[in-house]
Amino acid sequence: MTPIELAVIGGSGLYDIADLTNLEEIDVTTPFGKPSDTIIVGTMHGRRIAFLPRHGRGHVLTPTEVPYRANIFALKTLGVKYIIAVSACGSLKEALAPGHVVIPDQLFDNTKKRETSFFDGGLVAHVTVAEPFSPELSKVVSEAVKASGGAVHDGGTFITIEGPRFSTKGESNVFRSWGMSIIGMTTSPEAYLAAEAEIAYACMAHITDYDVWHHEEEPVTVEKVIRTLMGNTTLAQSAISHLVANMDDWVGDFAAHHALKDALITNRNKIPASKRAALAPLVSKYLD
Repeated sequence: MTPIELAVIGGSGLYDIADLTNLEEIDVTTPFGKPSDTIIVGTMHGRRIAFLPRHGRGHVLTPTEVPYRANIFALKTLGVKYIIAVSACGSLKEALAPGHVVIPDQLFDNTKKRETSFFDGGLVAHVTVAEPFSPELSKVVSEAVKASGGAVHDGGTFITIEGPRFSTKGESNVFRSWGMSIIGMTTSPEAYLAAEAEIAYACMAHITDYDVWHHEEEPVTVEKVIRTLMGNTTLAQSAISHLVANMDDWVGDFAAHHALKDALITNRNKIPASKRAALAPLVSKYLD
């Protein structure tokens, strides 16, 4: 089987990748249930690429209902080493305008109801996420967006809220006072789980609105989000094509690919055999 090193997780507005050919659908079952949808695998510039619609085809899953652990685990079992996460977001800063793209370098988790780790039930790991996004991959994504003609901002803190509702003005202004740059509903725990799976993860965050804080703009609505996203979909597709075409220039052994090296703390003799087997795609190289 041709290796599948790169996966794209599509958010609101990005439900497929137009340039993929020789398509096949892979149905994966994980210890954490089924992913959001079957994983679409196709060829682009001679490489096999995986695509997973985060909310399922037809956008049927709320941000809380997305099976994040199953999604990341499924991609890991396919051999994925790099994930480009495409997300819609609101801007919390004047300079970050609708239609622009942010490649965040920090993440703040303000969710309340989500499973955030693969590790429990007798196997404990403490993974560092001081850098929640892969710096190496983020640079590649930024360059691809620029090469595709997009207005891109490097860096910034992405706050994830539970959703599915949008923020109140009070909440939005508090997030601004905290120094947050953009706001969305899905990047946590996706980025943390990718770290535990030793997959380099970068986010291409497409700004759709000014959330609800901006006095000269109408508050965010679904209609406004979709309208802006439709304009950004072409940009996202072009940027993905560009970075795939140039993979020979940037693939490598990134720091993210060794995140578990010093993270497993449980005495090896105390790990239940069932847990060791269930998490084998993540931990076998350290436990065998």
